Amino acid sequence: MSHNIAEYSFYLLGQARLMPQALHDERHFTASAVVRDIVIGMADGLTVPFALAAGLSGAVASTEIIVTAGLAEIAAGSIAMGLGGYLAAKGDAEHYDSERKREVDEVKRIPEQERAEVHAVFREYGLSDDEIDPILNAFAKRPTDWVNFMMRFELGIEKPDPKRARNSAITIALSYVFGGLIPLAPYMLIPNAQSALYSSVGFTLAALGIFGYTKGLFTGTKPLKSGIQTMLIGGIAASAAFAIAKLIS
Repeated sequence: MSHNIAEYSFYLLGQARLMPQALHDERHFTASAVVRDIVIGMADGLTVPFALAAGLSGAVASTEIIVTAGLAEIAAGSIAMGLGGYLAAKGDAEHYDSERKREVDEVKRIPEQERAEVHAVFREYGLSDDEIDPILNAFAKRPTDWVNFMMRFELGIEKPDPKRARNSAITIALSYVFGGLIPLAPYMLIPNAQSALYSSVGFTLAALGIFGYTKGLFTGTKPLKSGIQTMLIGGIAASAAFAIAKLIS
């Protein structure tokens, strides 16, 4: 074949998917890696410092102590969350490399077994042996395309962006800092801890609702439901922290 055999294989799979149904326009949204990282960072950034500040408000009257503790938590939390995102992305890359090396080895060492696996993939989409055999013969001459096909359709693993780990760490950390400053801001502006608490509750619950609603739009869930759930989770966390602090104090 004059064109890339892997692309041709992907085309055949696409055609097989369309056979039982009429063609129609579909609109789907798949959350990008950046959106997922923002969701992770903002969700924890809004909730954890909010719960900490509310808890301290139940135990101390000094906004300076609350602000100092809150900033320390935001710094530590953003570093920990960013590092977690970095290690997770690095783990994905290492997993991909490991699986690819295994597939390269199997294509060389046990090609007949790999041919059978390709057959199984295409048969799931209704292709006949007469349609599959030419692809297998071409794969035998194009081992790199063969491995690419197996990675995508047998294992369901896409090649990670080489900059993913760094970008994930930065995005999660900055999102955490931004989210964490929202509940802490009233304590920086209002000298009375109880008054600052009320403002913090209002600002943070509003931010949680907006964040949850926006998250729902991006992830395909019902925006209103997502907003309410996010508000409830943040509110419960802060209420628990406040009640515990009150009991201890």
